[in-house]
Amino acid sequence: MNSNHFSLKISVFHGRQAPEEGTLVGYGALIEKYRLQVPLPNRLALISTKKRHYSTNQWLVLTSRHEPEDTLYKQLVFALKYEGVNMLFFKKLFEKLSENNIKELVQIEPNGQYSRKMWFLYEWLMGTKLAIPDLTTGNFVYLIDENLQYASPISINSGRHRVKNNLAGTVDFCPLLFKTEKLEHYIAKNNVANIAMLVNGFRKDILLRTSAFLLLKDSKASFGIEGETPTQNRAVRWGKAIGQAGTKPLSNEELYRLQQIVIENSRFITMGYRTEGGFVGEHDRITGEPIPEHISASPKDVTQLMNGLLKTSNQLESVGFHPVLTAAIIAFGFVFIHPLVDGNGRIHRYLIHHLLAAMKYSPQGIIFPISATILERIDDYRRVLESYSLPLLDHIEWEKTTSNNVNVLNETIDYYKYFDATPQAEFLFECVDTTIHKTLPEEVAYLQKYDEMKLWLDNLFQMPDSMVALLIRFLEQNNGVLSKRALEKEFSALTLDEITTIQEHFKRVFVS
Repeated sequence: MNSNHFSLKISVFHGRQAPEEGTLVGYGALIEKYRLQVPLPNRLALISTKKRHYSTNQWLVLTSRHEPEDTLYKQLVFALKYEGVNMLFFKKLFEKLSENNIKELVQIEPNGQYSRKMWFLYEWLMGTKLAIPDLTTGNFVYLIDENLQYASPISINSGRHRVKNNLAGTVDFCPLLFKTEKLEHYIAKNNVANIAMLVNGFRKDILLRTSAFLLLKDSKASFGIEGETPTQNRAVRWGKAIGQAGTKPLSNEELYRLQQIVIENSRFITMGYRTEGGFVGEHDRITGEPIPEHISASPKDVTQLMNGLLKTSNQLESVGFHPVLTAAIIAFGFVFIHPLVDGNGRIHRYLIHHLLAAMKYSPQGIIFPISATILERIDDYRRVLESYSLPLLDHIEWEKTTSNNVNVLNETIDYYKYFDATPQAEFLFECVDTTIHKTLPEEVAYLQKYDEMKLWLDNLFQMPDSMVALLIRFLEQNNGVLSKRALEKEFSALTLDEITTIQEHFKRVFVS
């Protein structure tokens, strides 16, 4: 238990360049020591040889006065204090150690807050009770340090450990989020009151028309992200489903219903949750062998994971966890589990709409066109998915099946239960911010300009609405000038002076 070989002098660690040479401590050092099969944390802790204290995206650099004693217990105390709670790490560590080891560990400082946190995490994660009597004295401590990570606003007291469980999740699905400057900035900027103020500045009729257009735009974009071009009817049908987001509680049956709307022809697809392996990627063009970029949860784990996800979703909604953070945890958790044979991506994005609407973040009747923003940032979207998927591939053992699918050989359920969802939450909040402050106002402004142009054309030419729409579309497509074809066909009745006047007015309204 007191081996003096936990800390590690490094300048590079598993291909990650340290900002300076130093001593690796905390989670990184323990993952290496115990050869734990977990992806490296997004940020590792390093003790500086230059007595410096700073942080980067991938490193927390501290001075020698922060360096822990080189024992398992002190390394764990350091990790909890400075690196937050890493659920996957603790689960894999607890599986490596004997129950007696754990009992000894948590009794080194039986009343210490970090001992109590370790004790609570062991019993919560492993579903077993150590032969230690309940604590009867001492202040309660919060499990999650809200200076480091986002916690549930409502905690549950565990009297046995004198710990307040403020985890934002359940034992079967509990991704965690770190507090970052970016997330804190977006939370402050895009609160419900600020969104309402923006929306209330728009005319109701314009807002309704904007919402209808953006609904269809989002539906088409969601198919576009999957590389599909849907028929108008199919896009409208999915848009109608998105428009109902937030009105029906999430359940397994509701997810099956949504899949039936997404999949137009289900003759060749097994509907409902998968009963065989799954992956995202390509097949070798010659051999047909799978080349995975992401391996989905094992089919034997899908039901448990999805029940856990749905329970966590309900819990986060009921305690008033932040809606965008909730949407990130649930929607990305869903797409990582990949519970369906087909339709996962579109339902993943539907879940964002659902939670923002159900938690009253998006204004009533307004659907933020998140998919449209994602489509514009498709490379960033892929990167944020791969930031989870690619490191995980190193820890999943699989074989190809006769149908060139994947068959997972090792236990992988914990990888889908416990992950750091911070990169996904930051990306989603960026998309929400763009939607609120760019996409929505731009569409409202366009409709106002359209109405101004239409009124002017009505007054001068008494054109029918269909002709006005056609005229404006032609002018938009040709930089404010009617093409020779349009002048000879659809608008041959216009004189040269009228054409010039129309083109000049269009530029005044739409360009200036």
